[in-house]
Amino acid sequence: MNSVNYKKYWNEERETLNPEVRNKLILKRIKDQLEYVYNNLPFYRKHYDNHNFKPSDVKTLEDFTTKVPVITKKMLVEDQKNNPIFGSYAGQFKPEEIARIQGSSGTSGTPTFYQVSKDDWERAAEMHAMALWSTGLRPTDTIQFGFAFSMFFGGWGILQGAEKLGATIFPLGATESDKHLDLIERLQPSTFVGTISYCMHLLDKARSRGIDLSQSSVKRIIAAGETGASLPNTRKIVTKGWGASLFDTGSTSEMYPFMTNTSCEAQEGVHLYQDEVFTEIVNSEDPHSSMPMGEKGAVVYTHLWRNSQPMIRFWSGDESYMTDEPCSCGRTYPRLPQGVLGRIDDMLIIRGVNIYPSAIENAVRSLDWSGAEYQIILDEKGSLDEMTINIEYQNQYKNDNLQSFEGEAAKLFKNKFGVRVGVNLVEQGIIPETVFKARRVVDNRSKKS
Repeated sequence: MNSVNYKKYWNEERETLNPEVRNKLILKRIKDQLEYVYNNLPFYRKHYDNHNFKPSDVKTLEDFTTKVPVITKKMLVEDQKNNPIFGSYAGQFKPEEIARIQGSSGTSGTPTFYQVSKDDWERAAEMHAMALWSTGLRPTDTIQFGFAFSMFFGGWGILQGAEKLGATIFPLGATESDKHLDLIERLQPSTFVGTISYCMHLLDKARSRGIDLSQSSVKRIIAAGETGASLPNTRKIVTKGWGASLFDTGSTSEMYPFMTNTSCEAQEGVHLYQDEVFTEIVNSEDPHSSMPMGEKGAVVYTHLWRNSQPMIRFWSGDESYMTDEPCSCGRTYPRLPQGVLGRIDDMLIIRGVNIYPSAIENAVRSLDWSGAEYQIILDEKGSLDEMTINIEYQNQYKNDNLQSFEGEAAKLFKNKFGVRVGVNLVEQGIIPETVFKARRVVDNRSKKS
């Protein structure tokens, strides 16, 4: 795509460092951060004292996992409520030292507010540039943004990194899908950025207009803001439909810079930039027990450099697994081979069977006739929980035997999940279109104590 002969790595020394040497640097940063938060941030001092923990207790990386208590989103929200507006974990900064005030979307209640110091913001730009460089993005590229630029962090990190490495930015943002498609044709961007759900939606919208996105100028898609970009069937649909490489990236708002989870051009999983944000995979029932390489568990994150509202052993609620096998790109960071698999808290229990929404999405995407949208409806019938999946079918199939499609989907779900699942097929446009993050689950069950 680029005729200029650019260097392979943004920071070769850092990205290809011997892992044993890197781990020593990580341990030093962990010790420094523990001392900083304990001595300067009341939230952490109280939390650690309540658990009889002192920073000096950590002498190894194993100590860090086994001895340092985790923090949760619920704890952060409660602390901000009691210590408005940024909480007692914010740190003391002068107004001129703060670059940004961002926040969570607040969809489940009061938004969580984050302040980012100028030093942390500048460091984040460097980190995001390094991550984007690994996707093959170069100064000769033009990026069309499909993210809404709001107090939510989504999109800002990619914008920072792209500006830092010198790419051309077209921040169209969240607007009409037709406008995105029209401007892809007019401006000829090489790269599109958005949630994976929105990329799927644009693909359907293009089909309805007779546009073949695989023939467009876009040859790189960078997905962030939600999980799903690493699901095999979702990747297959997007890469084929857009005729573009797909890169999965991002973690959570709390962990800004969140592009420390990014897939590279080798497409062998999501790299973990452990010397920036240290990532652990732990037992989902015990945050002090590490999971072996290759085994699934809960994802716990730690800021190694951020001083403004640093997260130390933040329980993300996500599930994944890690490998330290070498990547063919030459980077020596460990990877999440399939990215973030989904949220542990989002697991659905239907008739005693555990089902992750991400597994449902992967199954839906394997159906050739399915469109971009679907919904998971949960109801109670007597003492039993019932799950129905409403699946949008592509308009080109509206004259086909829809009953056979329903039967195909029902059989697939029964084989995949071991329980009977109701299936309803709906025309495109019935299910609300995804313009940002998808909200797939509608739970109509009564809340049981």
